[in-house]
Amino acid sequence: MKVLGIETSCDETAAAVVIRDTEGHGSIASDVILSQVDAHAVFGGVVPEIAARAHVEALDRVIATALEEAGTTFAGIDAIAATAGPGLIGGVIVGLTTAKAIALAAGKPLIAVNHLEGHALTARLTDGLAFPYLLLLVSGGHTQFVSVDGVGAYRRLGTTIDDALGEAFDKAAKLLGLGYPGGPAVEAAAARGDPTRFALPRPLLDRPQPDFSLSGLKTALRLAAEKIAPLSPKDVDDLAASFQAAVTDIVGDRSARAMALFRQEHPDASSGTLVIAGGVAANEAIRSRLVTVASQAGFTLVAPPARLCGDNAVMIAWAGAERLALGLVDGLEVAARPRWPLDEIAAPMIGSGQKGAKA
Repeated sequence: MKVLGIETSCDETAAAVVIRDTEGHGSIASDVILSQVDAHAVFGGVVPEIAARAHVEALDRVIATALEEAGTTFAGIDAIAATAGPGLIGGVIVGLTTAKAIALAAGKPLIAVNHLEGHALTARLTDGLAFPYLLLLVSGGHTQFVSVDGVGAYRRLGTTIDDALGEAFDKAAKLLGLGYPGGPAVEAAAARGDPTRFALPRPLLDRPQPDFSLSGLKTALRLAAEKIAPLSPKDVDDLAASFQAAVTDIVGDRSARAMALFRQEHPDASSGTLVIAGGVAANEAIRSRLVTVASQAGFTLVAPPARLCGDNAVMIAWAGAERLALGLVDGLEVAARPRWPLDEIAAPMIGSGQKGAKA
């Protein structure tokens, strides 16, 4: 089956065509991403209204390019999949409405995809993973461990009680004057710095439940910067390195706890797999630590290519293909959702902040 995927949940306008064969193996026929980073950089973050307008202006030609690169037309597509949430609601509406129009005009099934499910299932496309496996989803809006037990079967094992990891990187970058997007900027500065210069905290380290708390780390970084202001370039690099070192320690410790919990819940699994997905998964320091931690726990770390870790339409098309194979399609009345947890049964995790409520 051949599925067209559309992704417009934040600041990337993306379309892709993915093919899934009868044995469940997948291939990418096209992958088109138009980034809006330059449009938002001057504001230090994504402006929802600008993002939605940019999707309206670009989406038609992005879809046309994806079809052309795949050597197909709407007639040759078996279904249309689009992100229906969670995300910036204006952008989600643009993509989902476009998908509905195409599905209606072309007489094709519509599949409303949870953006997080796209991340959760990407490793099945790239690495052919079998269920179950453990997912660490780390992005600008989400930080959580999820047991991926099947298509549509997700159980949250841990989450953040305040900031998401990507959000913490963005705020650290803004504090240090490193620009936007924050994750790559902090990583680049950290490569030049001394990670031992500033003793920053590691919140929730050694706690049995694999949850995260990052607001205290962010505050400690601000206080350390204020104490030595004005900052020299060396100060900025050392602060970035110390921040990234703290984050890496936190992620390593929390992942070890999550893998132990996953083992308890899946004692019959012949081997364990930890999948990292989301924009922060591109961070090489975090990946390197996870390779070590996973190996120590008897797990294998699977990290999709960096291009498929951030927002992209390949993962939406693939999730659509996985759902289509099970006969899971949607009507044209399906609504866009600004919030849509993978595990809809898990209680919201609310600590010192409210961010965990959407995780």
